[in-house]
Amino acid sequence: MKQLPLPPALGTDLQQVEQIVSERTHSRAAVISVAGSRLLRPQGVRLRAALVLMAARTGAYSVERVVHAAAAVELLHAATQTHEDLVDEAERRRGRPSVGEWSSGISLMVGDYLFALAAGEMALAPDARVIGYYAQAVQRITESTLVPTLPLVPLNAALSSHLARIGGTAAALVAAACQAGGACAGAPPAQIETLGKLGYALGLALRLGDELQDFAAGEGSAPLATSLRAGTVTTPLIFAAHFGDDMRLATALDSGEPGEQAWAAAEVAAHGIAPTRAELGRLVGQARATLSELPSGAGRNELALVADWVAARA
Repeated sequence: MKQLPLPPALGTDLQQVEQIVSERTHSRAAVISVAGSRLLRPQGVRLRAALVLMAARTGAYSVERVVHAAAAVELLHAATQTHEDLVDEAERRRGRPSVGEWSSGISLMVGDYLFALAAGEMALAPDARVIGYYAQAVQRITESTLVPTLPLVPLNAALSSHLARIGGTAAALVAAACQAGGACAGAPPAQIETLGKLGYALGLALRLGDELQDFAAGEGSAPLATSLRAGTVTTPLIFAAHFGDDMRLATALDSGEPGEQAWAAAEVAAHGIAPTRAELGRLVGQARATLSELPSGAGRNELALVADWVAARA
């Protein structure tokens, strides 16, 4: 998949964000060294930080005013990813402890440390509302992560509940990033609200793209379907349950039996991929419609490129 295209000027400003994240996480402590190698070196663009900068470019842009808010969102993302190791609901649901690279104690300490670093960056942002946007996003992430797993059917209830859940776990921080960028650039409240709606739609679409990629062909054209092996409910699975054999899919999700999971992956490929792509397209359409409410200029153009990139991931 092609990386998100960025104009050179924005790439230069993102390097400043990278430098701040690197400086803040540099430590002799072994725990933080592990965090730096595992969580804080992205393979591609720091998307959430980039969205902060792009949103700021819809207002009175100054990299000095927005760089700390951009660094904060990357630290928050790393912190929440770390704490997900402590709340693996699929493994808990199946009655087995989650087994990861770290112990629970180390994950907790690293996550808390990263949250503290993020708080320090928020305090350096020029608008106090940045703290509120990020704090509310973290609250939503926590609340949504702790929501019990819901049934696969009926379709409307299952899809609505799932989108609400991933809206909290995935889209809330993206929305907050866009709001923070607008606030740092002195955008009016209505524009900041619009940026939040845009970010939320993009965040949901990004997560659906991740879910689709999970069922993409792997080596030997075998579906990867790591979500099935983890017992995780996804949008493609919900659609497959509606259009296919919902009872057997539910059993396969809980069984952990390779043969049943292979069958489930094929069932999702047959019934769940196309409607999930359509849902992703609907969300991208919402984002593009919201773009029209923003002032014309570099920021809006760059955010439109993000929407195009998200759509192409499907």
